[in-house]
Amino acid sequence: MAHELTTSYLQDSIGLFRYYKKLGESALAQCPDAGLFTALDKDANSIAIIVKHMAGNMRSRWTNFLTTDGEKPDRDRDSEFEEPPKTRADLFTMWDAGWKIFQDALDGLSDADLAKTVTIRGEAHSVMQAINRQTAHYSSHIGQIILLAKHFAGDGWKSISVPKKGSGQFTADVKAGNKSQR
Repeated sequence: MAHELTTSYLQDSIGLFRYYKKLGESALAQCPDAGLFTALDKDANSIAIIVKHMAGNMRSRWTNFLTTDGEKPDRDRDSEFEEPPKTRADLFTMWDAGWKIFQDALDGLSDADLAKTVTIRGEAHSVMQAINRQTAHYSSHIGQIILLAKHFAGDGWKSISVPKKGSGQFTADVKAGNKSQR
């Protein structure tokens, strides 16, 4: 997706989340199956667990976003860190379902909604604050997924952003309109 100049906070946020989703999917595509389900140590999370947690968070935060608390009573957050999906297909089903709920909620908002109040665990947030909170949360987990996928892909990893020693060429390509920063 190409970068678009906008003065709409909401439009920019939606574009940014789509970019993060694309980065995550590019990393997941390069990770061998075994790497998706491997934790680096006993206290670490595998990619599959991170995806399960993100999907659970998205479902809880963004279902009936404007009208119900973002921490749904039926959410069992602790279980998101146990029993990961068993296959790549199951992982992507979970990933896609979480992102669909999230993107549908964002697509249903207007700039006028940004000042409305929502709650997360009973604490009041403006819609803009809730979006910012999730930007930080999801981007941190996408970063974890990228790091782990790169680790497990090893020498087969292909950069999903600006490659090492490629900044000059990337900048020239962006200026020439051949690439985008998003």
